[in-house]
Amino acid sequence: MSVQPITDAIFQNETAAGTVLVDFWAPWCGPCKIVAPILDELSTEIGDKAKIVKINVDDNPESAAKYNVMSIPTLLIFKDGQVVNQLVGVQPKVLLEAAIKQA
Repeated sequence: MSVQPITDAIFQNETAAGTVLVDFWAPWCGPCKIVAPILDELSTEIGDKAKIVKINVDDNPESAAKYNVMSIPTLLIFKDGQVVNQLVGVQPKVLLEAAIKQA
């Protein structure tokens, strides 16, 4: 399973069920470029246990505003539509994996 891009229009549907990690990012963000391959690798490893999606904050400002995303990358972990964890900045894969398992 790979990291899927989402938009404001489908954000609610994509985060409504199960465990979902949402990466709030932008193409010009250096730390976001560091996080991307970590999330790709993690997505492959966790398979169907959780979904990992990314949303470009420049193109989709509504979701970023709704969840008070002030800096990127911000990683929100949803469990059945509710935010259960928030991580800001570059995070090691082992920490992200643990956060997903705790959700």
